[in-house]
Amino acid sequence: MSTKTTVNPISVSKIKDPAQFGRVAVVMGGSSAEREVSLDSGRNVLAALQARGIDAHAIDGIPALLDALRAGHFARVFNILHGQHGGGEDGVLQGALESLNVPYTGSGVLGSALSMDKTRSKRVWQSLGLSTPTFAALPRGADVHVAARQIGFPLIVKPACEGSSVGVTRVFAEKDLDEAVKLAAKYPGDLLMETLIEGDELTVAILGRQVLPSIHIVPKAAFYDYNAKYVAEDTQYICPGLEGVAGEELSALSLAAFDALACAGWGRVDVMRDRTGRNWLLEVNTAPGMTSHSLVPKAAAAAGIDYQELCWRVLETSFREGS
Repeated sequence: MSTKTTVNPISVSKIKDPAQFGRVAVVMGGSSAEREVSLDSGRNVLAALQARGIDAHAIDGIPALLDALRAGHFARVFNILHGQHGGGEDGVLQGALESLNVPYTGSGVLGSALSMDKTRSKRVWQSLGLSTPTFAALPRGADVHVAARQIGFPLIVKPACEGSSVGVTRVFAEKDLDEAVKLAAKYPGDLLMETLIEGDELTVAILGRQVLPSIHIVPKAAFYDYNAKYVAEDTQYICPGLEGVAGEELSALSLAAFDALACAGWGRVDVMRDRTGRNWLLEVNTAPGMTSHSLVPKAAAAAGIDYQELCWRVLETSFREGS
């Protein structure tokens, strides 16, 4: 299927007066496996919004947020929670906010839920002819060795519904499979096994309908794992990762993948580019990290959007019909 999707040009801020946002809850932390990353992201977002004159306040987790909203303390929500099960990225929080008629940043119920579930994301992409690595969904108790032989080595084993490379292992031989499954099984939900694409790791941020410059991630180690993402200082980020026709094709594919999952507002599409130059979709993050190591701020900077402006633009996406 063709991925010729119209990529809109650089946008500009629509809102000029910070008072138009009202009192903003920046919800962070939560109870998912990505709590610490979310807290780091949230502190940065909060400081940026306040520096731009927005009446923004930190709230830790969904229960505290819902209590504050029911009491009428906030006009809208900047959601910087990551992950599922209290992480605010799986559609549960979005449903609660919809029921309270409170505007919020990021994707809605369907886009959030679909994107968090990597297996179902891949099924949607497959149905539309968008390239994603061969995979097997692994319910608890499934015979992982049979699945691995069908997919072939090398392969990836990971939780189907986690982010930030949590519980992810690259497996090059069957003798290492059980340990990989053991690690992934520490997290809730089913597992996902997929072909390991060897090549370049790229990520593409989307802000509104604007596709930001891609980033080519070059970790010092062989794998862009949790440590390389959030701790190590030696990971290289080349932006733009691709230019010319190849860059345009990657942008179009990323926007098509984003739209296919009913995503909205902002997000980040992760892609592998194999040695032949073919792009393979991995996942969409609907509330990407906003830490000092995070990729969306790097891509925005390459497009001339500084961190404070980026946070303002993301908050603008909470203005939908009826908000």
